[in-house]
Amino acid sequence: MKNYIILFALLFSLNTYVKAQDYESAIGLRFGLSNGVTFKHFIATTDAVEGILSTRYGGFNITGLFERHKSAFDTDGLYFFYGGGAHLGSFNNEWFSDNSSHIVIGVDGIIGLEYVFTEVPLNVSLDWKPGFNLIGYTGFWGDELAFSVRYLF
Repeated sequence: MKNYIILFALLFSLNTYVKAQDYESAIGLRFGLSNGVTFKHFIATTDAVEGILSTRYGGFNITGLFERHKSAFDTDGLYFFYGGGAHLGSFNNEWFSDNSSHIVIGVDGIIGLEYVFTEVPLNVSLDWKPGFNLIGYTGFWGDELAFSVRYLF
């Protein structure tokens, strides 16, 4: 009976296997309304953390995200990802109606698609990263659509 339980557990684990990303860490550039540097590192088979340092409105923003990755459309190298995190930043006065600088702290979501090339150590991704500033210039920021290119290592 014990052998059947072990066999069943093995078959069940193979059936629910989710393919991991094809890399462990990556660094690259992020292009959108905010431009900057992105670093992604996998902490588990499908889970990654991503750090983004970007510039916008004459200031900077540091974002930390937790992301879950899943295979997309039964296509090798193509992944769907989603997650959330937080940001801390600073914006200059020239962009705001009250003519003052703002330190902001808030929360972020992220959803996107990522493709990992097999021939070269690169990936590309397209994502939407809405955010909500809780402190500072408060409110919803839903215009963060970006394209990233990363070197894999």
